Amino acid sequence: MIKAVIFDMDGVIIDSEGVYLEYQLEFAKKKNPDVKLEDLYPLVGATKQECWEVVERVVSNGQTWEELRNEFRQRDIYSEIDYRNIYRPEVTDTLKQLKDAGFRLALASSTHLELVERVLEENGIRDYFEAVVSGEQFKKSKPDPEIYLYTAGQLKLEPGECLAVEDSTIGITAAHRAGLKIAAVIDTRYGFDQSLADYKLNTVKDVLEAVKVHRI
Repeated sequence: MIKAVIFDMDGVIIDSEGVYLEYQLEFAKKKNPDVKLEDLYPLVGATKQECWEVVERVVSNGQTWEELRNEFRQRDIYSEIDYRNIYRPEVTDTLKQLKDAGFRLALASSTHLELVERVLEENGIRDYFEAVVSGEQFKKSKPDPEIYLYTAGQLKLEPGECLAVEDSTIGITAAHRAGLKIAAVIDTRYGFDQSLADYKLNTVKDVLEAVKVHRI
């Protein structure tokens, strides 16, 4: 029986992945004008190191991934983004209906905690979540299951009593390894493998139907 729904943030609550890719493309093209947006698709949902190893390969200018990452970080792109503009508006009503139906809610994101809290506050949804967990709290990122095991523990629930709402291959893999049920928001843009998901959602609001299946 599902008692809690644990949401990922990027690609689920906010449609941020394409926005971040545009910044990364702008940076990469300064190093190698031949880089195309599609070359950077593997960045979506990747761990920090994997992300910059991809940039190192496609830029191929002799800089290491650490050097490229450090140079990119000199610009605070997060301060330039209005997260209200990329918020999925159906999320608010979805959270309200889940809460009203008695489901407990948490968030487990690989993004650093300060930004997670900012996104939730700016969109007026922070109070819906009992637990907000960031990947920076752990040594290993998704697809390692630790973040989901920890979040379920914060709710004092077994992993099988939780449903993860994810989109990316690594997020889905992390939830699967942790033993959660998984609802995947369909996204055909980046070549995600969502085959491990128990449910496919056309929109986030479709999670309301997914939880009904395991409510009794």
